[in-house]
Amino acid sequence: MTISAMSDSRADLGQRTIAALYVDPLGPYPLLLGVDWYDEKRDARSYDGPHPVVAHPPCGPWGQLAHRCKRTQDKELGLLAVAAVRRHGGVLEHPAGSRLWKECGLPLPSGGIDEYGGFTLSIEQVSWGHPCRKPTWLYMVRVDANLARSTFRTGGEPTHQVFGSRGVTYKNRRTDLPGCSQQVRRRSPPNFAAWLVMLARSVT
Repeated sequence: MTISAMSDSRADLGQRTIAALYVDPLGPYPLLLGVDWYDEKRDARSYDGPHPVVAHPPCGPWGQLAHRCKRTQDKELGLLAVAAVRRHGGVLEHPAGSRLWKECGLPLPSGGIDEYGGFTLSIEQVSWGHPCRKPTWLYMVRVDANLARSTFRTGGEPTHQVFGSRGVTYKNRRTDLPGCSQQVRRRSPPNFAAWLVMLARSVT
């Protein structure tokens, strides 16, 4: 499904403003209509509503290489992103297996709904056009679950894989695929970003 097709299929959602937090200024969010985006310079910690959010907090402090990110990424931003999604509704995106889930008591994929009306979907960003498989968890609060599941994508064949920094590699490394750059691996595919924004617009 293309960005325009998703937009046409949910025309009743209109152009409800969405706040995109912790995003790359060179990524897809600044190009989407109705998105008020916050990069590092603007500082997403200052966001206090009133719009639903799509949050991409730094993942390094919550992943398998957390010991390498203590000085370069703020662990607190993940906790603040969870609080923002719970308060305003919307979607939080993090790598599959993120320790943020255990820290904040977020429901695991297929783990039911929490007290905030939140649930988790497990997806692979390759299905949305990312060159790497990039398994991802999405914590959604007050999002239309039927919309999320009916527009869910599967499939896609990776052309690259994610390498760790300084020669450290992740589990299940493939020998037949090259690694991608840090910039490429961290950016959201345009159709993926548009999907998350559409889901945030369904917040009740």
